[in-house]
Amino acid sequence: MENKFVVTGGAGFIGSHLAQALYQDNEVLVIDDLTSGKRENLSNIDVEFIKGSITDIDLLKRAFVDADCVYHLAAIASVQKSVKDPLGTNKVNVEGTLNVLKAARDAGVERVIFASSAAVYGDSPQLPKDEEMRPDPKSPYAVSKLAGEGYLMAFNEIYGMKNIALRYFNVYGPRQDPSSEYSGVISKFVSAALEGNVPVIHGDGMQNRDFVYVKDVMRANVLASDYGKGGVFNIASGKSTSLNELVKIIGQIMGRNVDPIYSDFRPGDIRHSLADISKAKAMGHAPMHSIEEGLRDLVIN
Repeated sequence: MENKFVVTGGAGFIGSHLAQALYQDNEVLVIDDLTSGKRENLSNIDVEFIKGSITDIDLLKRAFVDADCVYHLAAIASVQKSVKDPLGTNKVNVEGTLNVLKAARDAGVERVIFASSAAVYGDSPQLPKDEEMRPDPKSPYAVSKLAGEGYLMAFNEIYGMKNIALRYFNVYGPRQDPSSEYSGVISKFVSAALEGNVPVIHGDGMQNRDFVYVKDVMRANVLASDYGKGGVFNIASGKSTSLNELVKIIGQIMGRNVDPIYSDFRPGDIRHSLADISKAKAMGHAPMHSIEEGLRDLVIN
């Protein structure tokens, strides 16, 4: 028997990979307003597509009828945009998430799986970062993700749902648009190197990130839909790589030196990031791509 999955933000980088992972054995409905997503990301898979926004609760109520699980990835995902427009970010990321939860509850959907972010940890020096740490968000974007988590857990407590928040660390992989302000550093670096341009590092390059390949993130999402209880989980590789190391690896894969240029740090950026993924491992999450393997797939393919 097919399950029905709804993916908000399903035409985006991560959402389209998730839709692709789900559609062969399930009914998949994608909701995306195409602000940052692209319809062509879904061109080779058989899913129902609705162009619309999570700010439209009536649309959500209709879409969630008979759904078994809702994956909620729609968001303004840019720290910099959230700094420039905190009100707009709140409307989409906080009010929109509450709309998703309310519509899901009213439709009898037991579980919403929410794309949260490691940004909720802020720049605490504690490494690795685990789910029991006190959050310390440093941007409106991070605040909005933490608020979303709070609503998910409140709906678990009050309404008996089994919602799960997945705190993504630095996800990378195919379909990540390097020209977008939402894009991650890896897609920008790889695109620049492939075009013969110079990658730009904001800061000294010693800042590090826990990079996780998008296919590993997809497996974690699929596992979460069958997990027996709700909660918050780090989704990452459990290893950190500095931006200087990242550029070096890209150069090694391409067989030439890639020398970056350096500019000022950006406000709201986190200095160091590394996840404790033991809780996610208990759910079955097991990253299968090293940074070298993931980058090789991205650069060569």
